[in-house]
Amino acid sequence: MQKSLALVAALLTSACAASSARQPAPPAPLRPTLARELVAQDPRAVRVFDGHSGANLSWEQLVEQAGASELVLIGENHGHPLGLACAAALFEDLIARENCAGLAMEFFERDEQSRVDDWLADLSDEPTFEKRTQRSSSGSTGGNWPAGHRAMLHTAKRAGRAVIAANAPRALVRLVREKGYGALDALTEEQQRLVFVPPWLVDGRYREEFNKFMAGDWGPYEADQAARLESVFRSQSLWDWTMADSLRKGLERGITPLVHVVGRFHVDHQGGTVQAVRILRPDTRTFVLSFVNEQAEALEEDDRGRGDAVIYVGK
Repeated sequence: MQKSLALVAALLTSACAASSARQPAPPAPLRPTLARELVAQDPRAVRVFDGHSGANLSWEQLVEQAGASELVLIGENHGHPLGLACAAALFEDLIARENCAGLAMEFFERDEQSRVDDWLADLSDEPTFEKRTQRSSSGSTGGNWPAGHRAMLHTAKRAGRAVIAANAPRALVRLVREKGYGALDALTEEQQRLVFVPPWLVDGRYREEFNKFMAGDWGPYEADQAARLESVFRSQSLWDWTMADSLRKGLERGITPLVHVVGRFHVDHQGGTVQAVRILRPDTRTFVLSFVNEQAEALEEDDRGRGDAVIYVGK
């Protein structure tokens, strides 16, 4: 039976890759599944705001808008239970209505792709998968393996859908932070394949917010502070461009809509990952959903343009 399921999954993936046009499945009724079990409240009962006009959106409208896109970027607050339950619910509903929908995650790195694929194909069990990818659910936010992430991967596995380990390996990110992009030239071709080197570093609000977050109240930067900011932003950009390249490749395989779960700093207000995607694949139909860890009864002015849709999930 497991071999048969794996074969079906492979055929579905091949069919998506072979087709240049999406062929969505007939809409399925929205129903609580794994996501509904993650938190006490119904994750589909949250208030959703249009990120531009501030209008209220129903959950069904959110699913419809996300499903009409090629790339759905979900900006999460790491480990937030309600936010991740909502993300898992949206992914379930997109899987139910779209034959070629798939998942990509910031939280798995490109050199872990074979380990993810082994688990999806039942070549390893879950404890082995967690050990090989160094997943841990310890801590108040679920460590690097919170319940919402697990639910999304299980949803993909049940449906026979692709999961893309999208991020750059930490060792290479650290190398770039310490020695610059030129240090990658000394690596093997296989190691270089695991990252996408930014052709340039973006400016604008994203860079300004990054400096503000990293520097705090430094004020005018001293030379050593400016150098440190530059090195850390260099590594941050390697994440953004590598994830964007992973998403481009997934879309080229016909995985649409491709749902990418990522820390919201990378996608809020046209963040670095969004900008990199638009440069690498300019015509991509992109939908950004941002979860804000505050309470609000209406779209706050500071959150206008944060994403195409905004959901407030509380502290």
